[in-house]
Amino acid sequence: MTARVVYLDCSSGLSGDMIVSALIDLGVPLDVVSGAVARLPLEGCAIRVERETRRSMVVSRFFVDVAEGHQPHRHYADIRDMIAGSSIGPGARELALRIFRRRAEAEAKIHGEAVDDVHFHEVGAVDSIVDIVGAAAAFDHLGAEVVCGPVPLGCGFVETRHGVLPLPAPATLEILRGVPVEGTDVEAELTTPTGAAIVRSVAARFGRVPKMIPVRIGLGAGARCHEGRPGVLRAILGEATAALADDPDSCAVIEANIDDVTGEIAGHAIERILAEGALDAWITPIHMKKGRPAMALGALVRAADLERIGALVLAETPTIGLRHHAVGRIEMRREIREVETPFGKVRVKMARGPYGSANAAPEFEDCKRVALERGVPLKRVMAAAAGLAEAELRRDDAGGEPCGRK
Repeated sequence: MTARVVYLDCSSGLSGDMIVSALIDLGVPLDVVSGAVARLPLEGCAIRVERETRRSMVVSRFFVDVAEGHQPHRHYADIRDMIAGSSIGPGARELALRIFRRRAEAEAKIHGEAVDDVHFHEVGAVDSIVDIVGAAAAFDHLGAEVVCGPVPLGCGFVETRHGVLPLPAPATLEILRGVPVEGTDVEAELTTPTGAAIVRSVAARFGRVPKMIPVRIGLGAGARCHEGRPGVLRAILGEATAALADDPDSCAVIEANIDDVTGEIAGHAIERILAEGALDAWITPIHMKKGRPAMALGALVRAADLERIGALVLAETPTIGLRHHAVGRIEMRREIREVETPFGKVRVKMARGPYGSANAAPEFEDCKRVALERGVPLKRVMAAAAGLAEAELRRDDAGGEPCGRK
């Protein structure tokens, strides 16, 4: 079971067509993109891919040809309903809806509009719809974790239907809040709102190239080529299992949608998964196709345990397949201490994180045992232990003693 990762080297910027171009060049069949677009009620547009040379590199370029004057006015609500009501695959459909929602929310905040009323220019709306749906279908087809490099931003000004706006476009910057970006001296729009919304919705994290074994490289060209930047997005598909397994701090999430299992079987599976060393496990009720009620089983595991616990999920549930992706984790430093309550001794977990964050909580099983032994309500024991745990935190703060890792 090999973890796959796609790294987006976006040193020349990001746009919807660049992303689709790179993924097709990476090996995603054009039929995956065209098939998803064909399931939308769009007329007067066609898609094509051409090969060209950009700065001595042979690259792919994705085009959306739109007939002027044949497109209706579209607001976000119209586009949302169009995609939601389509027969696009559920994974691609959900991702496309998430991307469009992110872009519409940014536009609404910047321009003081209701989200449903955000307007997309007639031709530009078709471009955005095709790019976003096409990218969603391509990423869903790959089924890999996505990591993106720092996002470059151009400078200067751009002409929009709202008038002349500064670069980066306000909506682009709003979408990229919390994401590593880098300024450039390129007087052009390197990263568009659509490109920003796509990577903001699909990337598990942003940063340098992760540890992986490169397997395939895709080069996708955009409409522009700038001095010093070729206008090419590079997508690198790699295998990450070995590198992740070598990192004791790396983790992965296993997921499986199951529509033919009883609650008892699901509960037993959770117990087995946790007993085998999963860091956490959960079940979420969901609805699948044709309105069938189902469960989404998830587990957080160490990367080194991915194959073993993944095999256990397949053995203990009726599912015939599962998904997995690498995740990062911020973990608080923990320590187990013992406090003397009026009812008896109880262990409490003390935890401290970055920027002064701290938590203290009594161990439930200890409180339950003491409550039964003393014949008092469990809530009284829990309250007493919690108060003493908080007092321990305050004592540490006063003495400057951080709790250690247990």
